Amino acid sequence: MTHKTNGSDACHSVVSQMELDLLAALLEPEDAAYPWNPSDDESEIYFEELERQFAQDVSDEEFTTRAQVFYDKLDHLWSGVTPSSYYNHNTSSLAVDHLQENLHTAFATGIPQNWLNAIATKAAEIFASQQSLGEQLVECVQSVLPTWEADDLLIFARPYAYAMRSSEGQNLTSIVDNVNHQEWSALSEVEQAKLSVAIAYYAIRQLNDSQAES
Repeated sequence: MTHKTNGSDACHSVVSQMELDLLAALLEPEDAAYPWNPSDDESEIYFEELERQFAQDVSDEEFTTRAQVFYDKLDHLWSGVTPSSYYNHNTSSLAVDHLQENLHTAFATGIPQNWLNAIATKAAEIFASQQSLGEQLVECVQSVLPTWEADDLLIFARPYAYAMRSSEGQNLTSIVDNVNHQEWSALSEVEQAKLSVAIAYYAIRQLNDSQAES
C-alpha cells in the first residue's frame, strides 16, 4: 500500500513539474525567446550560441549532405517553372488583350465593353481546344448569356460552322456591318444572342488569321 502511495506521489510530482515548466514558458516575455532587434548586444550572443550548438549537433559532412539535398529540391521546384510555360502564359495574355482591342475597334460602342471582353477572353481560352467551331461559338456566347442552353445557341452557330466546313467562311466585313447597324439596347435577348454568336465567330476568325500569319 505504501509502495502505491509513493508511486502516486512521484507521478504527481512529475506532472506538477511539467505544469510549472509549461507555465514558465507561457509567461516568458516574447522578446526573451528570440532577439528581434539585431542591433541589441544580446542578439550577437544569442546567434553565436545557436551556431555553437549547431556545430556540435551537425558535422561538416552531414551539413554538406543536407545542403545538397536542399539545393536539389530547389532545382526540382524551379524546373517546373520553365521558360516555355512562362512564355505561353504571357503570349496568351497578349492574345486576349489584342483580341479585345480588335473587337472594341470593330464593333459599335453601343455593345457593352464587358460583353466584348468576355467573348474575347473565352475565345482565346478555347481556341486551341479540340472542340468543333459550333461548340466554341456556344461556349463564347454562354460566357455572356450563361442561362442559355447549348442546344439553343447551337442553332444560331450552325450557319457559321457549315460555312467554315465548306472553306468559304462568313464575310467578316458583312458581320461587322450587320452588328453595327443594330441598336443593341433595343434588341431582345434572342437577337442579342444571335449577334453574340456573330461576334464570337469574328473573334475566332481573328485568332485563326493571327495563327496563320505567325
